[in-house]
Amino acid sequence: MKNLTFRQLKVFETVARHLNYTKAAQELHLTQPAVSMQVKQLEDVVGLPLFEQMGRKTFLTEAGHELYRYSRAISAMFAEMDDVFGALKGMERGVLSVSVATTAGYFAARLLAEVARTYPGLQISLDVTNRETLLGQLERNECDLVIMGRPPAEMELEAEPFMDNPLVVLAPANHRLAGRTAIPLAEVAKENFVVREEGSGTRSAIERFFAAHKVQPTTVMELGSNEAIKQAVIAGLGLGIASIHTLELELETGRLVVLDVEGFPIVRHWYVVHRQGKRLSPAAQAFRAYVLQEGAKLAPAGLFLSKR
Repeated sequence: MKNLTFRQLKVFETVARHLNYTKAAQELHLTQPAVSMQVKQLEDVVGLPLFEQMGRKTFLTEAGHELYRYSRAISAMFAEMDDVFGALKGMERGVLSVSVATTAGYFAARLLAEVARTYPGLQISLDVTNRETLLGQLERNECDLVIMGRPPAEMELEAEPFMDNPLVVLAPANHRLAGRTAIPLAEVAKENFVVREEGSGTRSAIERFFAAHKVQPTTVMELGSNEAIKQAVIAGLGLGIASIHTLELELETGRLVVLDVEGFPIVRHWYVVHRQGKRLSPAAQAFRAYVLQEGAKLAPAGLFLSKR
């Protein structure tokens, strides 16, 4: 494949990631015909079709899957080379891909802003997504580092905790239990609850907690984001359980209150995670070191409750 170019691979990799020519064109700042032309030229070089269209959906062919695997490896090598030569020149620069759990997004922006000020040469790409997607990205080695709750033990990962992540029971300010102390868990369990979707790290932690205490709260609604949980609680649809990191604004404005429930908060932790054996670039090493040393300082001040 003498005439294959890195540009063609980059365009192909973007289309393969989105499985959508329009989205790929938007990311690459190209027209859709230009993207299609690059893919067609690459298919001519390879001698095999790389995509197939079924209805309105685009799929990778077997050859496409193979080329996608190679193109991601080549892109990773180029990024690593750029970081290594940048470090040899004594420059604090490089490209960094970081993915964070949805709940961590509430402090991740502050964290990345601090890192960017400390290392102004870093080019940081941030993806805020759910736990299932994070685990998939780690499995496929698609990002440098991940910030998430405790990852599953069965995956070959390196994870270091850097910040507490307390889960608390939240209620509207006018709720009948607001202001009470040492509320029995059994009494709270009689209330209706709005919860995160299946697969959410918060949902899993809540289910383990209630199962351990042999109580079964009534779930009236499943919602796909922390913002939706907060709005549902404010509207009086039920109590919620969420990370204290998501509540700073609502607690300050008095729209929500944290109930003093026996056994709460459930103290979990945030971890900085990467694939076991992954060779971290100088940029990723610098970011990881900063998170472990300074990350806990970004926790909201004055919002934590002592664990009983």
